[in-house]
Amino acid sequence: MQYLLMTYRSEAELGKMDAAARKEMSAEYGAFTQSIIQSGHFKAGDGLQPTTTATTVRVRDGKTLTTDGPFAETREQLGGYYLVEAKDLDTALAIAARIPGARTGSIEVRPVMVYD
Repeated sequence: MQYLLMTYRSEAELGKMDAAARKEMSAEYGAFTQSIIQSGHFKAGDGLQPTTTATTVRVRDGKTLTTDGPFAETREQLGGYYLVEAKDLDTALAIAARIPGARTGSIEVRPVMVYD
């Protein structure tokens, strides 16, 4: 089964990191990503640009409305994702717990819909 692991973090805290801390975090993510590629769990994944680059789209009464920014302002923002193949939820949760961002932010784990 496929699971989407969504990484949430505080963009404000990320912005406060110095270059050395950013480099260390990047290396940790690189090592984690390589480990799930090698184990066969990795299907896709990427980081996202900051929420300042987001545009939210809604259609109401046949009219398309766009708003700059994310849907809602929160303390943590969606910063990236991994799409993984895992035998069950427990395996997906164990993978999510290894994502470096889990130590300072949160990882939302959701099964991908299977259509018959």
